[in-house]
Amino acid sequence: MSDSQVRILIVDDDEDDFIIARDLFWEIDRSAYAIDWAESYDAAFRKMAEDRYDVFLIDYRLGAHSGLELLKEAKRQGYDAPMVLLTGQGDHDVDLQAMRAGAADFLVKGQINAQSVERSIRYALERKRAETEIQKLAAFPRCNPNPVLEFAADGTLTYFNSAARAVAESLGKESPHDILPPDTRPIVADRLTTGEPQTDLQTQSDGRTFSWSFIPIPTSRVVHCYATEITERLSLEAQLRHSVKMQAVGQLAAGIAHDFNNILTVIQGHANLLLTPSKTGLLPEASIRQITLGAERAGNLIRQLLTFSRQQGIQPYPLDLNEVICSLTNMMERLLGEHISLKPELAPILPAVLADPGMIEQILMNLAVNARDAMPKGGLLVITTSVVEFNESNLPTQPEARIGQFVCLSVGDTGCGIAADVLDHIFEPFFSTKEAGKGTGLGLATVYGIVKQHEGWIDVESQVSVGTTFRIYLPASTLSARSATGSDTEYFSVAGGNETILVVEDEPALRELVAQILTEYGYRVLSAASAWEALSIWEQEAGRVALLLTDVVMPQGLSGPDLAFRLRCEVPNLKVLYTSGYSTDVTGSDLTLTEGTNFLRKPYRPVRLARIVRECLDRKDEPAETVAPSGLDGPAPPATPTEPTPPPSEA
Repeated sequence: MSDSQVRILIVDDDEDDFIIARDLFWEIDRSAYAIDWAESYDAAFRKMAEDRYDVFLIDYRLGAHSGLELLKEAKRQGYDAPMVLLTGQGDHDVDLQAMRAGAADFLVKGQINAQSVERSIRYALERKRAETEIQKLAAFPRCNPNPVLEFAADGTLTYFNSAARAVAESLGKESPHDILPPDTRPIVADRLTTGEPQTDLQTQSDGRTFSWSFIPIPTSRVVHCYATEITERLSLEAQLRHSVKMQAVGQLAAGIAHDFNNILTVIQGHANLLLTPSKTGLLPEASIRQITLGAERAGNLIRQLLTFSRQQGIQPYPLDLNEVICSLTNMMERLLGEHISLKPELAPILPAVLADPGMIEQILMNLAVNARDAMPKGGLLVITTSVVEFNESNLPTQPEARIGQFVCLSVGDTGCGIAADVLDHIFEPFFSTKEAGKGTGLGLATVYGIVKQHEGWIDVESQVSVGTTFRIYLPASTLSARSATGSDTEYFSVAGGNETILVVEDEPALRELVAQILTEYGYRVLSAASAWEALSIWEQEAGRVALLLTDVVMPQGLSGPDLAFRLRCEVPNLKVLYTSGYSTDVTGSDLTLTEGTNFLRKPYRPVRLARIVRECLDRKDEPAETVAPSGLDGPAPPATPTEPTPPPSEA
């Protein structure tokens, strides 16, 4: 028997009637039907138990029993194949009883032919398939462990399954109506109008989070709604993010510890050499130079961290990139080592760029370190500057690229190159191909961040075993470049003065250093460990202070800006110079971070301090507005202002 054949059991106690019915099917297509016969009520049940028939044709009269009884009992016992009742004469009552009992059709023997029988069988099978599909669909919402609901076109809730009721009860609600997202009626109307589903609508109730999806069924003018509790998933995602963050922090800490320990070893070692009489005639200038370089490296590392975390304020001014590169040449040569050659190829005429010199230096140093690590056996590092003009015909494909004039800073090496699968990840934070503890994974991420801060973009070209070139494009400025260099050789070339400066700094060693530097330049220096102490000194000096040099973040409830506000209430033209190791994002102060005016970022060189102090004193400012800093409510001074206890000195 072919699987494509329709298997039919004819139940009739008259063999001649069976043959007539069989021949009708053979008249249609003998190969399409497999016909079997049951001659009695009991024989029919034995055949039905074999569970291999698609359709039953049952004669109404079966001796002591009727076909209607057989149909009812078969349905009761769970036989669900379509059943067609045959009778010798049309009887409306029998017809109704058959349909109520679950018959698929009712045929009169004397009125049937091959076509009517085929049509009846075909319709019976199609109805059965449709009923099966409907039952499957009905079972989905009924058995779904998650809430399933249905809305009519007007937003009325017309159905919900037992899971929806259970969720409502677990939340102490009377019905699923009470756990629905707010304003479901507009959602239903919008979904039916657009024909598009709305997914991942989240609600919270009693500390539990649910995600809702509204799926329109335009043909039925209803909207199906599915809800899933995602409380546990969100918790697991939060744990995963925390785990990834802690892993990244651990990697960062390892890299920072490695770099800082190297720097501290150099500084402490040379400091101890200076304190120990030399037996080899070692000149102290060499140790002093190494201590200075180590301190600069530490400052650069801190700036790198602050820049990456966006806690470092940018201080741009018109800058000549060629000058910055030339000033860093010696330091980069020492950084690269003797096995790597440094070759600057600088454009003779270069427009200025509006940039922070410290951050540009950081870009160059980070790229130089990467190039050095890519050339362990030696090679060539080429730093190039050029001017490029982009228009619609030659605009690069990068999303950040735009029309205009740009200065291109190119840093290329002849190192090992970067594989294509790695190239897409090099600007990601904490991504590093170096061994654990050998790098922070922030170098190129910081470079990318700095370039973005300067409204530029970066392009990378690399080939394995050939080398890598980074091209950085910064907008050209029409302003004239200012000098970004400043060395200790200029120490005494900066003009000093005899004005009185009030220095307010809570770190004792730093306060002493600032006082010493300014005294060397001829200034009269008054020192205070807190803003409250500064107020006392101010009263004694009776307005002789020409400049207030104060840290932004101060102890005992009165900050540097708060102090400046109070003093300027008495002397509106008082010059104020702020200094801080934080950015204004951290301090919360509304300071104008204009280079050389009223903010000096730590760490700084003595000559830089002296130059900016002189510039502030010489600037002819308008009377300052006496506007209270944000959050200043006039705190009262402490009962007994005390000098912060300095940390014990290390033996």
